[in-house]
Amino acid sequence: MVRNILLFSGTSHPQLTEQICVHLGIPSAKIHLSKFSVGETRVEIGESVRGKDVFIVQSACSSKSAPGSGAVSSLNDGLMELLITISACKTASARRVTAVLPLFPYSRQSDLPYNKVGAPLARMPVKNGDDAKYTFDSRPGTPGPSSQPRDDKLEKKLNGLKLNGDLKLPQRARTNTLDSVKSNDSVASAGTANGASPNAGTAVLPDFKPQRGYKQWVAQAGTLVADLLTCAGADHIITMDLHDPQYQGFFDIPVDNLYGRHLLKRYITHEILPGNGGGDRCVIVSPDAGGAKRATSLADALHMDFALIHKERRNPNAASANANSTLLLVGAVSGKTCILVDDLADTSNTITRAAKLLKREGATKVYALVTHGVLSGDALERIFHSGLDKLAAQHGRPAGKLEVLEVAGIFAEAIRRVHHGESISALFQYD
Repeated sequence: MVRNILLFSGTSHPQLTEQICVHLGIPSAKIHLSKFSVGETRVEIGESVRGKDVFIVQSACSSKSAPGSGAVSSLNDGLMELLITISACKTASARRVTAVLPLFPYSRQSDLPYNKVGAPLARMPVKNGDDAKYTFDSRPGTPGPSSQPRDDKLEKKLNGLKLNGDLKLPQRARTNTLDSVKSNDSVASAGTANGASPNAGTAVLPDFKPQRGYKQWVAQAGTLVADLLTCAGADHIITMDLHDPQYQGFFDIPVDNLYGRHLLKRYITHEILPGNGGGDRCVIVSPDAGGAKRATSLADALHMDFALIHKERRNPNAASANANSTLLLVGAVSGKTCILVDDLADTSNTITRAAKLLKREGATKVYALVTHGVLSGDALERIFHSGLDKLAAQHGRPAGKLEVLEVAGIFAEAIRRVHHGESISALFQYD
């Protein structure tokens, strides 16, 4: 029995909250969540939180498990619901507010979709030669008084601008607006006298061309979510298997990133290996290069072979990332049971394509183990018609090829240790 602690449940996973409460031996705290007719979220705390250690369980996925149920709107509604609940508990004098997020929202948008190269560099001409140098000055220098002489380099650029009718600007640029107007009038008059058009005094400026390395800036949604949680009043974050580990550095508050490797290792040891000839007849496979480190760590812990699937893009400018790509297998899988290991399955396109490749290369069975089973859109239908023999995830209901991994025990133990000020790193010492 844990005392002086309150555990609130969001609308994303009420069953998970109930299971965590069973492990901790406490009832779920009373909270009323609803919506106004205009769509605004309403949160009403049902009991006192003054001086209590508050934990709020809310995940970043839809509360509806049916395909095409509008997961995007449900995710955003859940995020706003979490922010309002945190603010309500903090305003009601809670001692500490911890957000428990099994799947962190927008964790896959923590960085830009392209390589950062910084702001465009300013190109400076060289006196002797046609080469160009680049300076790292991010802003131009402060202009001096008009009485000071103009920069010689700027004078050369101005003198090099040609006008319609083969006319040029005066050799010495004017230092005030009146002189500039007079100069333009005189140029226009001269052009008319020579038979040119009245608009011959308009200078033809070169077209703007962005500097090399310049790209349009985009929003970093992951960083924004981290700032929103901190501003709402969250004192601590507990999550599992962040898609990008560097995401922890975006917070100014403690973040405990739990790992699902122990769940996957236990499932492989007790459910897969006994019925498939042991570790010698099985191989751990990473469905992409990004998950290679996770898969190799698990393969080393179980003393099993490892294989990697590499995605080679034939046309990087294609509208779809998977439209013109070829999967290449590195490793021997013929006659073996393959175990695909990944952290997240959203549309399940990656693991289903990987399963098809493994079956084509001679694999007898293909299992897929993922920590977060979002399974949005037609992912369930795609899995049922794929070459996968079974998918184990921590989301959804057991049905057909889908099996649910139990994660309530890990989160319950993490909550208990945080509440009592014990070490969380002990949860990672699986061996």
